[in-house]
Amino acid sequence: MTETETQGWFSEETATFGDRVTGAREAAGMTQDELAKRLGVKLKTVQAWENDMLEPRANRLQMMAGMLNVSLVWLLTGEGEGPDGPVVERSAETEARRALSELGRIRAQALALARDLGQMERRMKALMEASAR
Repeated sequence: MTETETQGWFSEETATFGDRVTGAREAAGMTQDELAKRLGVKLKTVQAWENDMLEPRANRLQMMAGMLNVSLVWLLTGEGEGPDGPVVERSAETEARRALSELGRIRAQALALARDLGQMERRMKALMEASAR
């Protein structure tokens, strides 16, 4: 998996409830059929949850979170304790390039702030001179 593919893995912005159920189920090493049997529901029901066609009732949701070893909040919102995302291995060169890129971004922000600060300082001096007259 590339870094681009793993960014935002199960983030609030990119994953639906069904995506989180699927990911947690797969991370737990379970098939849809196994999860359905353990929860006491039909296979079509689990498939509908994973396809965002239906949502489970509270009691099933709580059971599912326990079986999949994720927090109830994560299952509902994507925040909190969920399965670990894919590990992205990067070379030292890649990390160095990322760090340099970040430094460049920070430098640009610092220069913009310094420019804004200088403009504000000139405005304040002009206002003070005008009020002193």
